[in-house]
Amino acid sequence: MNQKAGTLYIVATPIGNLEDITLRAIKTLKEVDLISAEDTRHTLKLLNHLEISKPLISYHRHNEDTKTDILIKELEQGKNIALVSDAGTPGICDPGEEVIKRCIEEDIKIVPIPGACAMINALICSGLDTKEFAFIGFLPLNKKNRKEKLEEIQNETKTTILYEAPHKLETTLKDLKEIIGDRKIVLAREITKIHEEYLRENIDELIEKAKDIKGEIVLILEGAKKNEEEPWTKVSIEEHYKYYEEKGLNKKEIIKQIAKDRNVNKNEIYQKFLER
Repeated sequence: MNQKAGTLYIVATPIGNLEDITLRAIKTLKEVDLISAEDTRHTLKLLNHLEISKPLISYHRHNEDTKTDILIKELEQGKNIALVSDAGTPGICDPGEEVIKRCIEEDIKIVPIPGACAMINALICSGLDTKEFAFIGFLPLNKKNRKEKLEEIQNETKTTILYEAPHKLETTLKDLKEIIGDRKIVLAREITKIHEEYLRENIDELIEKAKDIKGEIVLILEGAKKNEEEPWTKVSIEEHYKYYEEKGLNKKEIIKQIAKDRNVNKNEIYQKFLER
């Protein structure tokens, strides 16, 4: 450990309700030499609320490369720095990952200051399986990458958690329906805020409401059924088809999924339906 260097504190801040900050986080923000913030204006409001005055440095997705060097230099000179994002835990779909990696490379001490995290709070209130889960964050914008990620979700047997912006919600829900069908889904929005809400409805109902849903959104999806739970070789092709038809898949999607479940070429399944 670099004995002369300062410490980088990864400080979780409220995701809505300003009371959701730990005593340790407040103490850390008061004691550090410098606060690195995703948006200094946003963080200044929190600091004013807590009656804390500290030097601020901007650190966001578009300046990570240059600002990481500056933060490392300050740390190497012995300064203690708190890294915060606009809301929640830095590094989780927010800036922080790059400077943390550099600190590890430079043997600089890193200390997490736990607190609010939207995905965890959404999960524990979802009513879906919490024993195992996969966090995806925001889906890719690139069409090819997005399709690949959606296909991963289709086959994921663990509960899956996504973040989404309200203006992209309808498109994402339609993409999810096309790839995974009508699986159980919970939409959590505005967690810890005045209009906090959990919508436990089928995907078609959520699509109809999507244009009117506002605020910070978390989607929690039921995991896919494990293969061993669905002995497809013991059911007829017709029963297999009906299973996916009831989930809302179209004919092309159903044939593709049946072929995958039975580990055969989809043309073979298609031919069997032609014969019938």
